[in-house]
Amino acid sequence: MDHLKQQRGEKVILVSVSVQMLEDLDAEEFHLLAQSAGAEILEHVYAQRIRPDAKLFIGSGKAEEIAALAEQHDADLVIFDHALTPAQARNLEKIMHCRVVDRTELILDIFAQRARTYEGKLQVELAQLQHLSSRLIRSRGDLDSQKGGIGLRGPGETVLETDRRLLRIRMGQLKAKIEKVKQTRTQGRVARQKAAVPTVSLVGYTNAGKSTLFNILADSDVYAADQLFATLDPTLRRLNWDGIGNLVLADTVGFVRNLSHSLVESFKATLEETVEATLLLHVIDSSSPDMLEQIEAVEKVLKEIGADVPVLLVYNKIDATGEQAKIIYKAPHQPGRVYISAHTQQGLDLLRQAVHECLMGNIQSFELKLKPAYGKLRNQLYELNVIQSEQYDDQGNLHLHVIMAPHKLEQLIKQAHLPISEILGDRASLFQKPLEEFEIKD
Repeated sequence: MDHLKQQRGEKVILVSVSVQMLEDLDAEEFHLLAQSAGAEILEHVYAQRIRPDAKLFIGSGKAEEIAALAEQHDADLVIFDHALTPAQARNLEKIMHCRVVDRTELILDIFAQRARTYEGKLQVELAQLQHLSSRLIRSRGDLDSQKGGIGLRGPGETVLETDRRLLRIRMGQLKAKIEKVKQTRTQGRVARQKAAVPTVSLVGYTNAGKSTLFNILADSDVYAADQLFATLDPTLRRLNWDGIGNLVLADTVGFVRNLSHSLVESFKATLEETVEATLLLHVIDSSSPDMLEQIEAVEKVLKEIGADVPVLLVYNKIDATGEQAKIIYKAPHQPGRVYISAHTQQGLDLLRQAVHECLMGNIQSFELKLKPAYGKLRNQLYELNVIQSEQYDDQGNLHLHVIMAPHKLEQLIKQAHLPISEILGDRASLFQKPLEEFEIKD
């Protein structure tokens, strides 16, 4: 099929076309995409049009110019930074005498190189076949012919029809396999939800630093590199977060502008970790000149997959911008933005605090009095790493100073079936809801 070979060093000419009636794309990002696919870039040609040409997308003069460059450099491939119709790609190949691929095929090739898990490989193959199915055209003269010869004459399907049928069968098999993987993931999510284990998903534009941040927070070794789509498969890690307890952290595929709807559909199973998360950390490359456009692109994809989840904006790479590490609140105890550097680890304590507040709400200081028999509660508080100090009195009672979310403390005391008033004293009134809260209002 017409996609880049999975080997480094194919000689490539890039074509960026600025079309007035279409969204302007970032030529530098296109260059990075080609490099991520392992291309050896010979030339980067720029063109402008009011609207795409129906036959060639670009003008015939510009097509001849690119054809001359391809012949001069002995190019293997010409890549366009827009989606081409099958007819446009075929017509361009006739003029340029080499393969022509578009932005979608380029991204699919990068996905194919990055896929490491069974699920990732299934999704890439399905996306490639869906793309190919729309491009099955009569490029060979015999595609519309029926098989002939002794014993083979008579009604039957053409070669083109055979190809389409085989594609449909394979795509059906892939969809069934992906559905099984999806069911397994769903079972895992249901189990986590029953155990009240929150899931925090990292999302963001490709190369924003999600995997680097994930590795630091999860003490993991997920592949992280300064390239586009370094991560394709979702990675989940269960970890113990101070003041929260067990938490699942998920790293997901990066987004990119002008990601076709079919690509988003193909990778919905991967993105479901995002849709079902308790909290999204939207990691932003604050050093990028296209920061606002990248934020918009991510929000667009989140809307398309139906992710109605609380979002904390994480402005990464402040080591490059000179910003100070800080939290900006949109309301009391509701963090909206946090500024960090995953590379230098600036502001990570603030990020942990912000995640804690997003998930647990207001954090307060409490003095607890525990009898010797309440040792299990003490152990749970130690596991949450919320105990600031402790001391025993003459009666053998343990006095603890803790800093944590009130509802988490209430949950632990009630689960242990212990008397709140005895443990908290005067502060116990904080957890006694006034009667008017339960009145039915008109």
